[in-house]
Amino acid sequence: MNKAVYTRDVPEDRFEAIGFLLQEAGKRPIKLMVVGSTDSGKTTLLTFLMNELISEGLRVAVVDSDVGQKSILPPATISLGIPVGPLSSLSELEGVLHYFIGTTAPGQYAGEMALGVARLVDVASKTADVTLIDTTGFVSGVGLEMKRLKVELVRPDFLILLEREGELELLARAVGHLTRVIRLSVSDKARRYSLEERREVRREKWRRYFEDSSLLEVDLRRIAPTGTSMFQGRELREEEKLLLSEVFDWIIFAGWKSDRYVVVKADASESRFLRRHRLQAIDFEKLSNLLVGFVNAEGFCEGLGILKWLRFREMKAEVLTPLSEEELENVVELRFGRIRVLESGEELGLLRREEL
Repeated sequence: MNKAVYTRDVPEDRFEAIGFLLQEAGKRPIKLMVVGSTDSGKTTLLTFLMNELISEGLRVAVVDSDVGQKSILPPATISLGIPVGPLSSLSELEGVLHYFIGTTAPGQYAGEMALGVARLVDVASKTADVTLIDTTGFVSGVGLEMKRLKVELVRPDFLILLEREGELELLARAVGHLTRVIRLSVSDKARRYSLEERREVRREKWRRYFEDSSLLEVDLRRIAPTGTSMFQGRELREEEKLLLSEVFDWIIFAGWKSDRYVVVKADASESRFLRRHRLQAIDFEKLSNLLVGFVNAEGFCEGLGILKWLRFREMKAEVLTPLSEEELENVVELRFGRIRVLESGEELGLLRREEL
């Protein structure tokens, strides 16, 4: 199911924008970011711009940072695609480079979102005449700040705003000195998608990505576990685990001590007396089917996996992934995400950043 397909049946201002971009791209490589609220037609616009620019002989790159409704696989990452010709949909693009975010709801990951976009745009700009940047529909509160950070880091030459009722006016005022703002109307053909339709789109993309996966054993002594408070500091002594078990009535699987205690435990409830700045308790069941990213020495994501089991004493993780053992040779980090998902595509729930 593709939400956006290429069409030339678009408002006239799209053609005016193309004419302007062709003039500018002839002078220098340009970066263009598109921002709009949910269901404003961002991806449809990007698809149109991409094809029209390619048809004029320009080299185009696409950075897809709409982590919740990704066109370029896999979800929960920021991806760079390099089209070699016109495409009917951005979903036909194969990603050549990825940055791991680890969630489809990146409100707590504004810094990583901005950094990931900036890094991929930097790579794309070395060869592309035009780099197009797709963004999430999250444009209020933290979402607006995320867009501001992206503009500040990337410094796009042009920022296209798709808005219905002036919801992006503050963003335009905040970044207008950093980029040239172009306002386009939301097409009357733009349709709204229900939450269930959005979940169905993601479900199919998860399923496609993991359909040829196998279970691999990951040595956490060689590949560092990151993106979590686990494994930091010294391991808890048996008497410390026993004491915590008795105080909180927990079954403790593992624990560590650095500037605070961190334990992995099993229990349906959490004590209301828990002081998080001194003790962090991680529910063991929330680690099951958790999305993880295999990150290389350059900080880019080689691929995704679904965590199936952690063997703490052996420092081993069993991960379902489409990557081969040979591809793991390039990996230096196993980065923990914040969404639980099955290989069938069913999403089991999101975690808050502080939960791991």
